[in-house]
Amino acid sequence: MSNIQTGSQFFKSESLPMQLAGKLGLAKLRWSLRRLHVPVPKDALVLEVGAGGNPYPRANVMLDAMESTIERNEQTLIKDRPLVLGLCEELPFKDKSFDFIIASHVLEHTADPEKFLNELMRVGKAGYIETPEGWFEKMCAFTYHRLEVSANMEKLFIRKKPSWKPDEIANLWDVKLAKSKPLFDFLRINPDLNHLRFYWKNNIDYEVVNPETNAEWPYPVEATVNSQARMSSNVSFMQSVREWYLSARRVLFSQNKRNANINIFELIRCPSCHSEQIGIPPPASQALSCPQCNTTYEISQGVPKLFPANIDEFNKTRIGN
Repeated sequence: MSNIQTGSQFFKSESLPMQLAGKLGLAKLRWSLRRLHVPVPKDALVLEVGAGGNPYPRANVMLDAMESTIERNEQTLIKDRPLVLGLCEELPFKDKSFDFIIASHVLEHTADPEKFLNELMRVGKAGYIETPEGWFEKMCAFTYHRLEVSANMEKLFIRKKPSWKPDEIANLWDVKLAKSKPLFDFLRINPDLNHLRFYWKNNIDYEVVNPETNAEWPYPVEATVNSQARMSSNVSFMQSVREWYLSARRVLFSQNKRNANINIFELIRCPSCHSEQIGIPPPASQALSCPQCNTTYEISQGVPKLFPANIDEFNKTRIGN
């Protein structure tokens, strides 16, 4: 079982296969199986934000801010179902247009958690959030993570990071704990100990404990260089095997036929003026225009790029606009 079972009064946090794997002592398998567990009916419409290169098979619609980014573990953005490019802090969808929203390892990347979480509640009726545990982020500071997230009972507690490694305690991991093979192996085969899983319905109870802190800091140069080198490096045999496995899993467990018939434009609202009368563009159109604010959005290979017209300089830098 996970160390914190938030939202358990609304959803089953583990599937039967997850429970069986746990009873057999197969913690790593149990953890992997969580990506096949989205506790909603078959007809529920599911959005995944920050879907990236390894989306949940159950997601019907995906949103990501970037086609290519050094923040993503998987290099290739998956486009096997309706996809929109946009910001989690300004979701380009109508109110309550999704029954369930998955936000797995994306909340910790935002500098504006209030806006992020409020947008999830506006667009979705319920959802699932997964992040590293706050204590682990404090010990092992991740270069691109701007928040430390923890939970107590049914509430999220969020601390903004003033830099990518603000606490001296992170040096303890760098100097000593990272070199401890027993500890490293223990965390590797028990990933639920250093991750937070949080279900919500109707409302997300949260508190930003230091709202005055500015988390819009630039990435450290050395980390950016290292990540770019990783992205451009040759794909190993094991990476190829993993990509094949993930692709096969998506084919087997996704609602492929249903996804192919979803008209994404019926769900969209203008991210600039919030009009829901944006309309449906003609087939093969390369642009979408809002009749209320006259903002035009590019459509590239069927994927609309729905970034607000007044996007700030910080987000322009992140998405490469």
